[in-house]
Amino acid sequence: DHATLNRWVVRYSPAIAAKAKARKRPVCSSWRMDETYVKARGKWVYLYRAVDKHGDTVDFMLSETRDEAAATAFFNKSIENNDLPEKVVMDKSGANLAGLTNINIHLLVLGLWWSFIDILQVKYLNNIIEQDHRFIKKLTRPMMGFKDFHSASATLDGVETAHMIRKGQLNRPGVPAYRQFIELAG
Repeated sequence: DHATLNRWVVRYSPAIAAKAKARKRPVCSSWRMDETYVKARGKWVYLYRAVDKHGDTVDFMLSETRDEAAATAFFNKSIENNDLPEKVVMDKSGANLAGLTNINIHLLVLGLWWSFIDILQVKYLNNIIEQDHRFIKKLTRPMMGFKDFHSASATLDGVETAHMIRKGQLNRPGVPAYRQFIELAG
């Protein structure tokens, strides 16, 4: 039944996504960051995403708000799961700029001023992430939104993990995608 499958997705995809993030190959130090919209419970929520300059997924996070606090939380999570980037390319969003500025201020307070993150706000250098959003939109548009924020987050964890497997980010060349997924689920 489709309801049973949905319950399995909500229950198991966050754990599978965590394993995939731990196994993925390191990303480049030049990131492209942007957010896209997804409907949950009739409201727009924001899927923050980052890819490196080669198109590999850095990290993703679903947030109910699009503000400085959400952008800061996304960057903290991304840096925790990866390393500090040298530069981040983003669009002209003030919230994303403020979030990354908070990270640089935190680095300054820690005395790590030499590791500041260069911030580039150039609309047309962000095409890699904009094209990567198409995959998410293609899958979520027919769903006409999610009934709950929690289930939206879990489902998008699974969708992003499947996308990382298809991109070949789990360092398993020659192993079919379904086998990689089974290894993560096992």
